[in-house]
Amino acid sequence: MIVGVLLKGYGGFYYVFAEDRVWECSLRGRFRVQDQDFLPGDRVKILPEGENKATIETVEPRRNALSRPAIANVDQALLVFAMTSPKPDLNLLDRLLVQVTYAEIKPILVFTKLDKYEPSLTSGSVEPTITDVYRQIGYNVFEVSNETGQGIEEVKAQLAEQVSVLAGPSGSGKSSLFNALSPGKKLKTGEISLKSKRGRHTTRHVELMVCAGGLVADTPGFSSLFLPTMKRAELTDCFPEIAQRRRQCRFNSCLHDKEPNCAIKAALENGEISAVRYEHYLIFLQEVIEAERRY
Repeated sequence: MIVGVLLKGYGGFYYVFAEDRVWECSLRGRFRVQDQDFLPGDRVKILPEGENKATIETVEPRRNALSRPAIANVDQALLVFAMTSPKPDLNLLDRLLVQVTYAEIKPILVFTKLDKYEPSLTSGSVEPTITDVYRQIGYNVFEVSNETGQGIEEVKAQLAEQVSVLAGPSGSGKSSLFNALSPGKKLKTGEISLKSKRGRHTTRHVELMVCAGGLVADTPGFSSLFLPTMKRAELTDCFPEIAQRRRQCRFNSCLHDKEPNCAIKAALENGEISAVRYEHYLIFLQEVIEAERRY
């Protein structure tokens, strides 16, 4: 038997990447009886039954799974946001960071449309960019232009032998990024709506595709995202700049909101923590607390 990765299911067949080729697979009878659910990213053992034909014999346990996009065994998430046009939604970005961090998936931030970005000036000096803020926190951040190719090779080097998802809002350039990373394999791209300044949805389903020596899923665009079900104390772990300072707080149970002698609020006042990130933390904290009361 051969071990491979499920790319997609379509028309009653499942397509598995193994030994540098794609196999069209049917299911062993017991899976149909058990109504087994399959997700792109599932590691499966297949039994070849002819040229590029095989049967799925077993499914290995999942290391992780996301519900949106519906995909399993993800190594890393490329969170794709435009530097401009549309202006990046940082609340959505931080929500995505919470989701992938909680799922123990490595986040990689990719900011597109570098060729269209013009730095802002304050008192004659260049303001720190949003990419600077996230780099200082410790995230792996890339700035790219899908048009000129700037930064593409650096992102491509992150994909080898990894299962990756592209996530981010419509209009951020996810499909264009995939096209730049994998020449010859074209995904449909959409334009920005001039009226709403939002992108038109162009991706309708989830499937893994071979790209730059790894497997990548281009996922449907969206503009909102619920936080995962978690305890309020777990939210801190999803904000690295808060997690690394929390032991400096007076109280071990400090939620960094209204408590006295809070190291996080002190760092905020000293400019060591982004005010926008802290604002999002408080918003998310209230959502988590409200969700806790419902279950």
